[in-house]
Amino acid sequence: MPSNIRIVSATRSERDRFSRDTLLGKSLRRLGTHSRIDLAVSYGNRTGLPVIYNRHITEENRDAILVFVHDDVWIDDYFFAQRIIQALNAFDVIGIAGNARGGVEQCGWLFLERPGYYDCKEHLSGAVAHQSKGVSWYGPTPRRVKLLDGVFLAAHTNTLLRTGVRFDPVFDFHFYDMDFCRSATQAGLRLGTWPIAITHKSGGRFGTVEWQAAAIAYFAKWRNA
Repeated sequence: MPSNIRIVSATRSERDRFSRDTLLGKSLRRLGTHSRIDLAVSYGNRTGLPVIYNRHITEENRDAILVFVHDDVWIDDYFFAQRIIQALNAFDVIGIAGNARGGVEQCGWLFLERPGYYDCKEHLSGAVAHQSKGVSWYGPTPRRVKLLDGVFLAAHTNTLLRTGVRFDPVFDFHFYDMDFCRSATQAGLRLGTWPIAITHKSGGRFGTVEWQAAAIAYFAKWRNA
C-alpha cells in the first residue's frame, strides 16, 4: 500500500494566496489535514504542466500515488483519497471522465475531428461538475477507457517509472493529456474512469492560436505511430 497520496498542481498564485484565491486551495483547506495526503504545488508558475508533473515521477516518490490536478478544481468528494486507492486497484491510470475509444482523428477526449463535435454518448464515461452549468453526465463509471480528461489524473509513481510513461513537454497545456493517455495505452497500461466528485471552473480554451499549434504537433506525432 502506498505511503502517501501526493497532489501535484501548478498555479499562478503565490504560496500565501493559494488557499484563498484558487478552488483547489480552498477545497483542500476545507478538507483539512489527512495523514495519507501531501501537497506539491508549483506557486507563481509560468512553466508548462508536463514539466511540473514530470518532476514528481522520481525514485524518491516511488511509493506514492501521484494525483495531477488543475488549480481551478474544487474537490467535492471528501472520501477522494479512499476512492483513488480503490480506483488504482482496478486500473493503472485513472481520471473522472473519459472516452472508450481513442481514434487518431480525435481532437479531445470528448470530441472527434473538431471542437464542439462531440463523440457518441455510448463511448463516454464519467461526470464533471462545472460552475457555470451544473453537472455534466457523460456516461457510466467506472469504465475502462483510452482517453481521460486531464483535469484530474492519478497513477502509482512506480507504474510510471516501470513503463517509462511521462508527460511530453512539447505540449505546454493543450493536448498534454491526450498525449499522455496515448503513451500510457501504448505502454500497455489500463486507463479507467472512477466516480470521484469534483467541480471544474474552466470549460477549456479550444480553438485558440495556442490550441491550434498544439493540435498540429499532436497529430504530427501520433498519426503514424
